[in-house]
Amino acid sequence: MIRAFVVDDHPLVRRGVINLLNEEPGLKVVGEAGNAAEALERIPDAVPHVLLLDISMPGRNGLDLLKDVKTRFPDVPVLVLSMHNEDRFAVRALRAGASGYVTKSAPAEELIGAIRRVSEGKAYVSPSLADLLVHDLDADASRLPHERLSDREYQVLCMIAQGKRVREIAAELALSVHTIGTFRARVLKKLKLKTNMDLTRYALTNRLID
Repeated sequence: MIRAFVVDDHPLVRRGVINLLNEEPGLKVVGEAGNAAEALERIPDAVPHVLLLDISMPGRNGLDLLKDVKTRFPDVPVLVLSMHNEDRFAVRALRAGASGYVTKSAPAEELIGAIRRVSEGKAYVSPSLADLLVHDLDADASRLPHERLSDREYQVLCMIAQGKRVREIAAELALSVHTIGTFRARVLKKLKLKTNMDLTRYALTNRLID
């Protein structure tokens, strides 16, 4: 029996995933959480074989939690289940220690297969993600500017491009306005841009936001 733990801040989505997994022979959901703090508190008692993790959560996001999980529970494989296309976060998630990445638009059969695979200690990579990984092996000089951003810088870039103000971003990420301002300044410098409008245009051109 594969014991799964589901982390997603949307209760309806979380419930749908739990119902799907509990209906599958050989799978059982042994715990759930709506944010990073709940997850870190509940994982030890649940003793899961696989952790299903959403990336877009308020406060400490999925990438932050992923790094914490791999530090505190290194034997628990993490399968990222995200609304974002693979070209947005998949490579970053795998770099941070995820064993696989599945989009929420994928068929249920793909999700179940990915869970079974990572529970066996293997990695799950779709054909399209495999292509991204091959591209990621290229030299740094060939990478797009945003691919050199840190995870937090990349997150701030996307949020600014979505029209959020610095104060809103600070509140959502539980960071100070000064800290977000610093991240914004670093992003502008690394991308060689000047204004939030430039950031939005860059994000749209490179399909970083929908």
